[in-house]
Amino acid sequence: MTLDPNIAARLKRNEAGLFSAVAQERSSGDVLMVAWMDDEALARTLETRKGTYYSRSRQEYWVKGETSGHTQYVHEVRLDCDGDTVLLVVDQEGGACHTGDKTCFDADVLLS
Repeated sequence: MTLDPNIAARLKRNEAGLFSAVAQERSSGDVLMVAWMDDEALARTLETRKGTYYSRSRQEYWVKGETSGHTQYVHEVRLDCDGDTVLLVVDQEGGACHTGDKTCFDADVLLS
């Protein structure tokens, strides 16, 4: 899959060719997780509507829920004003965090 050149031209990537991706639950507005994407991961996500990310530790692509069953159906993808982050508005099936929690931000509230 190839990313549309018009979209690719707007992206600002880090030295590894990556940009951040924030997944937000469509029904609640909760921020579920933050991950990394590159052009290929974004192209796959746009084509399949499945949250697809790039694992820096494994150096491979992963589709959210492929092994856990905790899938993301992507309704919208938005590029931020700086071009260095995308927002994925998703329907999340099961927990979004690798720990099984609903979100990656459930564990430690630093200020309330």
